[in-house]
Amino acid sequence: MSQITEDIKRQIETRRTFAIISHPDAGKTTLTEKFLLYGGAINQAGSVKGKATAKHAVSDWMEIEKERGISVTSSVLQFNYGGYCINILDTPGHQDFSEDTYRTLMAADSAVMVIDASKGVEAQTRKLFKVCTMRHIPIFTFINKMDREAMDTFELLDDIENELGIAACPVNWPIGSGKEFKGVYDRASKKVEVFSDTRKGTIQGEVKKIDITDLELSRFITDEQRAQLEEEIELQDGAGAQFDQELISKGELSPVFFGSALTNFGVETFLQHFLKMTTPPLSRMSDKGPVNPMEEPEFSAFVFKIQANMNKAHRDRIAFMRICTGEFEAGMDVYHMQGGRKVRLSQPQQLMASERKMVEHACGGDIIGVFDPGIFSIGDTLTAADERFCYEGIPTFAPEHFARVRQVDTMKRKQFIKGINQIAQEGAIQIFQEFNTGMEEIIVGVVGVLQFDVLKYRLENEYKVEIRLDNLPYEYIRWIENPEIDMDKLSGTSDMKKVKDLKGRPLLLFVNEWSIRMTQERNEGLMLAEFAR
Repeated sequence: MSQITEDIKRQIETRRTFAIISHPDAGKTTLTEKFLLYGGAINQAGSVKGKATAKHAVSDWMEIEKERGISVTSSVLQFNYGGYCINILDTPGHQDFSEDTYRTLMAADSAVMVIDASKGVEAQTRKLFKVCTMRHIPIFTFINKMDREAMDTFELLDDIENELGIAACPVNWPIGSGKEFKGVYDRASKKVEVFSDTRKGTIQGEVKKIDITDLELSRFITDEQRAQLEEEIELQDGAGAQFDQELISKGELSPVFFGSALTNFGVETFLQHFLKMTTPPLSRMSDKGPVNPMEEPEFSAFVFKIQANMNKAHRDRIAFMRICTGEFEAGMDVYHMQGGRKVRLSQPQQLMASERKMVEHACGGDIIGVFDPGIFSIGDTLTAADERFCYEGIPTFAPEHFARVRQVDTMKRKQFIKGINQIAQEGAIQIFQEFNTGMEEIIVGVVGVLQFDVLKYRLENEYKVEIRLDNLPYEYIRWIENPEIDMDKLSGTSDMKKVKDLKGRPLLLFVNEWSIRMTQERNEGLMLAEFAR
């Protein structure tokens, strides 16, 4: 058996792969851009809201994202900083796209949670955080927008602990907020980093750091602010959670940082601390047990995202994969476990939103996109190892909203079927058909209603197909787990609908939750599941 080389080990050790999560408008995209500025990946930050100058956030590439100023797909961005090779997975903030965020978190080793200082923990942050805790991944908190009026610092920390159920340990401490924001106090070095409102699209210059005991500090903060800072730090030291790297790595303690992504204050400090505290790529669970990137020499990866039509000129389809072990070389042949055959990974690329660069080489921890001729699905495993295995799958969320889809122009049936199937394969929507009918009657299920808008927009813009959506009253979906059940004889309730998914598996849709129990009582032995296995 071949051994992993020291060179590959060194390369993997420099990898840091993390997702950025937040509620919409907390400043996630702005923070991502500032990271890229420090890494030299971009020269000037774009602004999501800067429509007058036609500048948009570099991580938002889909037209609907630029129009609405929200991220609806996950972007994958790579840059180098301080000897590290960093893969950022930027995720949608809107809760209607939480399924895409969930899949992205499956490919990350840690998460950065961005919180608006004036709002604290918001609904979407709570939902995404639960996904992180399910995976036990380390969470780093950046409390943003300190240059605006903010909640009390202790309230913000209590909010994180109470709402998210995780201890919070502030690495630095803010001095004031809004117009009175003077900077942050670093608890380890006992120095104050003085706030200066720098040019927003550029890297901040040298940050002035002054020892807490230095008389020069009185030029920047008042005696009252100094007294309040000392009192708050004493209180935090006595009663607050203490720094513990082991608990951070287990996802049980979140280090907290304060700053302003827009003005660039505190961003580099956060990045430097984060890179020291987070880990290189970790082992991944498979059907043969954990697979360790420091022990498995052969290439292996899993697909966590599929995106069609990223390049309008080529109508292409990209499968994004997280490399778990070994080394990737452009054009290599690997075994596709779910397809049961060897495939060549062609046109490998890494992205800076819609900008692409071809990749000749990558290794464990990296994220790459490869051309997908329509053979890959989310959760698929690819491996070059002789002893074949599958990484644990990525569960599908149960849709909560349903609509019947009708074409306006029936002559465009072919484009319609192609478009709706391709978008469904990306995982954003799920398609169902009436039981015992052809593709004439199509029902679409989504996790969030905004997905309907995206579907309509993309079919019209990418496939030139206009559709009408008729909302259906169903709210609950159940997959039938025992295949021997005769669907024709199945006895249900008046609000139940029999459908099948793209793989031909039978499902039931219900308007009311009580109908699920009643249907099970009427059909002895019927086994229903909330997720497709």
